[in-house]
Amino acid sequence: MIKITRKDVIYQMSAENPPAAKVDSGETVVFETYDCYQGQLLPEGNTFKNVDRRFGNPATGPVFVNGAMPGDMLKITVEKLELGPVGILDIGPNSGALKEYFDEVSINRIHVKDGVLKYDERLQIKAEPMIGVIGNAPAEESVSTMTPKDHGGNMDCTKICEGAKLYLPVFVEGALLALGDFHAIMGEGEVGNCGVEIEGEATLKLDVVHDMKFTFPLIENEEQWITVAYGETLDEAAAKASKQMFQFLKEQFGLNNVDAGMLIDMLGNLIVCQIVNPMKTVRMEIPKWAIAKLSGN
Repeated sequence: MIKITRKDVIYQMSAENPPAAKVDSGETVVFETYDCYQGQLLPEGNTFKNVDRRFGNPATGPVFVNGAMPGDMLKITVEKLELGPVGILDIGPNSGALKEYFDEVSINRIHVKDGVLKYDERLQIKAEPMIGVIGNAPAEESVSTMTPKDHGGNMDCTKICEGAKLYLPVFVEGALLALGDFHAIMGEGEVGNCGVEIEGEATLKLDVVHDMKFTFPLIENEEQWITVAYGETLDEAAAKASKQMFQFLKEQFGLNNVDAGMLIDMLGNLIVCQIVNPMKTVRMEIPKWAIAKLSGN
């Protein structure tokens, strides 16, 4: 099993990034990741005065997957997510829907033990690990690891968790997959400022898929199919996620326009992933059982 360590990090997803490793389709790879602040807030007493913003949202990789070509999709099965011992939770006047209520930044170093987060003596929470940043290289210009687009990137989607299968479009030979920005837990929408930002390790199985031809991220779990879309506004992202699900239902399962549209109206859940970044992300969820009833498979 190949392991990519934190010494191989990028801050832009790009076709120009040299691969940290090359693997075959079907291989399992372990990625060791920093938190989104590259560990700069972990020492007690450090504040944002100690943070060099050039090193925000580091992503480990990229990995070149042999046989992955433009037009394919890379299926990423999240087999295991392991968290570091301390996460960073902060809130303040710089971002999020609540920034007007804060005059300064507050930082809480949250300890994680045996899958439980200790906010303080009053509140302990079961961890719900997820991958915030995961993406292939985009087709043309490089994209910051702070930004979500069709290649993936900073989607901050809670459904990218253990057991999920993430399908990302391949835009350049080898895909050049990289990831980071784990959260030990995060509320839907990432409303205040962030989730519990934490380092960790992800064990992922990587498969090249030749017979799915979608140019946007898809997530599959035991119960749902999910499309993830981005936009400069929530309205734009929401419309895009809905249209992508409509396209997916028609092309992947053969539903006609009426059935696909009515299924979305009845059972489609439109959920905000994050609002704190300049480019917002929204997802659309549809239950598998209903798709199977209408499509016959």
